[in-house]
Amino acid sequence: MDFSSLSLVGIVQVIWINIILSGDNAVVIALACRALPERQRLIGMVLGAGVAILLRVIFTLFVATLLDMPFLRLIGGLLLLWIAIKLIADDSHDGDEIKASDQLWYAVRTVAIADAVMSLDNVLAIAAVAKDNTTMLVMGLVISIPLIVAGASIIMKLLEKLPILIWAGAALLGWLAGDMMLHDPMTIKVLGSEFAHRIELPAEIVGAVLVVAIAYLMKRREARAAA
Repeated sequence: MDFSSLSLVGIVQVIWINIILSGDNAVVIALACRALPERQRLIGMVLGAGVAILLRVIFTLFVATLLDMPFLRLIGGLLLLWIAIKLIADDSHDGDEIKASDQLWYAVRTVAIADAVMSLDNVLAIAAVAKDNTTMLVMGLVISIPLIVAGASIIMKLLEKLPILIWAGAALLGWLAGDMMLHDPMTIKVLGSEFAHRIELPAEIVGAVLVVAIAYLMKRREARAAA
């Protein structure tokens, strides 16, 4: 690594932008790790944040190519919708029959997939600050890990006190999924950029509502089956 070209201001900018852009990642980490045993929550959050940072570095290096690929955001948006629904509706990892290690890797895998989807747009701002300085990029993102974990810890405490926030967090992911699918190059090509811009808010609302509605129906069906 070349430390001679490092700029303290640049590193601080990368850290600050990453913290701002990692609010949704902290939500995912908190939602995915909330069901872990107490002693494994910190491990899950650190691993989840580490995966998020690693993916962000990789995506930043190849961001131009990734963002221009047709159907990538459509597929990513659908994945994010499904993850959001599963975070509410899937209680299978809460049962005693599931090993603690399985719960941990289930949570980390969920964080990895969700972050891979959500990082596509976020890395543009980070790449703009780091420019071609890979050392600055990596250092800034690595230093961000404890801050993301701290954010996830706070959110997790709130989830324990206010379970309704679990639904709100999943709805946020649905909102992001709707926005992502609308901005796919193929979607814009079909709808036209002007029309796509006009329906941006409705698309985001539909994504959020869809997650909550499907998860609610799945929970009701599970409750009836258990009765």
